[in-house]
Amino acid sequence: MKYLLIAFLFITTTLHAQTILKFDKRFVESEDRWVAFQKGEDSSYMYGFIYIDPQAGLTLNYEGTFTILDNGDFVPKKLDTVGIKARLQPNNVKVAFIPTEKFKDLKIEATPEWLKYYKTDTNSVQRLYRWGFMYNGWDQCEKALTYLERAQKIDPQYKGLAVELAFSYNCLGNYDKALTVLKNALDLNPTDAYINKEFIYALVKSDQLDKAAESCKKAMSVCKDKTYNGEECYNLLHAFYMKKDKENFKQWVDETKKWTSENAKMTRSIAIMEEEINK
Repeated sequence: MKYLLIAFLFITTTLHAQTILKFDKRFVESEDRWVAFQKGEDSSYMYGFIYIDPQAGLTLNYEGTFTILDNGDFVPKKLDTVGIKARLQPNNVKVAFIPTEKFKDLKIEATPEWLKYYKTDTNSVQRLYRWGFMYNGWDQCEKALTYLERAQKIDPQYKGLAVELAFSYNCLGNYDKALTVLKNALDLNPTDAYINKEFIYALVKSDQLDKAAESCKKAMSVCKDKTYNGEECYNLLHAFYMKKDKENFKQWVDETKKWTSENAKMTRSIAIMEEEINK
């Protein structure tokens, strides 16, 4: 009977945790939120506040641990010293948002007092651009747009803003919007490799392959930065492969191989496409 009682208590506590805490959020979805990490071996949960530091990026202000009683109450064990700050990588670790009704148990405020020091210029074009840039880098393009489009209203000519907007639009499949922004950007800076890369990508994805091929040749000619040549050629070659366009595929395969020779994944993919299209 004693063992059954212990098992029952364990199951009850586990069910409480599963009901209250849902570990379904990534770090990049947790800006300005109190979060808990998966239960440790000692049955306690690490917790803290995730925010964005302009220099460090995603950061956790670690506060301590807590346990969950059978009745669902949270019992905190705070650090003896001030919170520990840890930079977070935008990986697939899942955390749970701590419900607001549990803030009292943990003796925390919804918005920590110290957070104001990281929110001093929330409406400046520099801050909006920086946050949009970071979210694009974390593949959170929809959220990136919420910052970048606000920045555009303040200063549409802000350096780097146009191509970041286009990156978001391309990421979300809004190729017409990307092309509109990029055409203006190219008029101002026709030799910028990053702008050309996003422009060619949008042309390929919107099935304007003749224009994409022409733009790709031009970019390889005028851009001193050759970083994106392989990616541009590969995207164009893959589009010709998908359309079973043997003639254009053959015209671009050697050029693509030249620029992707050090990329093992692309090299294997090109070999497979070449074999398939020549069957």
